[in-house]
Amino acid sequence: MALATTIEPSGAKPKRRFAPRTIMLYGILGLAALYYVLPLYVMIVTSLKGMPEIRLGNIFAPPMEITFEPWVKAWSQACTGLYCHGIQVGFWNSVKILVPSVIVSIAVASVNGYALANWRFKGSEVFFTILLFGAFIPYQVMLYPLVMVLRELGLFATLGGIVLVHTIFGMPINTLLFRNYFASLPPELFKAARVDGAGFWQIFLRIMLPMSLPIFVVGIIIQITGIWNDFLFGVIFAGTQNYPMTVQLNNVVNAVQGVKEYNVNMAATLLTGAVPLIVYFVSGRLFVRGIAAGAVKG
Repeated sequence: MALATTIEPSGAKPKRRFAPRTIMLYGILGLAALYYVLPLYVMIVTSLKGMPEIRLGNIFAPPMEITFEPWVKAWSQACTGLYCHGIQVGFWNSVKILVPSVIVSIAVASVNGYALANWRFKGSEVFFTILLFGAFIPYQVMLYPLVMVLRELGLFATLGGIVLVHTIFGMPINTLLFRNYFASLPPELFKAARVDGAGFWQIFLRIMLPMSLPIFVVGIIIQITGIWNDFLFGVIFAGTQNYPMTVQLNNVVNAVQGVKEYNVNMAATLLTGAVPLIVYFVSGRLFVRGIAAGAVKG
């Protein structure tokens, strides 16, 4: 006669679905989400209301009658100082500043990072240390010297000058990102290419570059966000004819002529922030991949 055996359960005790720690965690996350979503909600509903409805004072209520007139006025009719052409002028100025700044800074930083990771040269560590130091210098410290340099070069208050400034200031952090990413790739790939006789540019273009899409997305997002949202450099170096969108937005919001049109101000703010938001939504997954693949390793 066989003896009955009792099988005891093994492993960790299953957690309760609504444990106090879980409730606390989701509660904190919910409050954090509400903290960021609520202002965005107020901006959106306010931009879709007419001024008579806004004067009623209930900023959280959805619009009783949706109107897109504030968006049209913010884009093409709002006054920014002496001119009433909306923020569309600032939008195109920002595009002219953004595109060359991103292309040049990312291209140079990727080559710098590749060279620092795989082609050690005399003084490379000193060069890398200087770049790291430059990444953390407050911008305000360098404003006056930059004004003097750009004036001597004849680039002050020009598109070329503001593009040069953004390119220079974007170089340290992007070089750090690319250097750490390339250092995290298997070194056997580089060594095998060197054995086969491949040179500096062949290895970079044929081996490293095809494997570097995630970190390029990280660098591009960082540059787009920083350059598009910049106000300080734009107001100092761009010149009145080349003011970016953020400076134009400031001029719209702080205009003292006539009635304060809160719906137009909210629409102009949303239009100004649309580009970084779209970039994040479109390429957010690649951004996370780039960070996880070595963007913060080193």
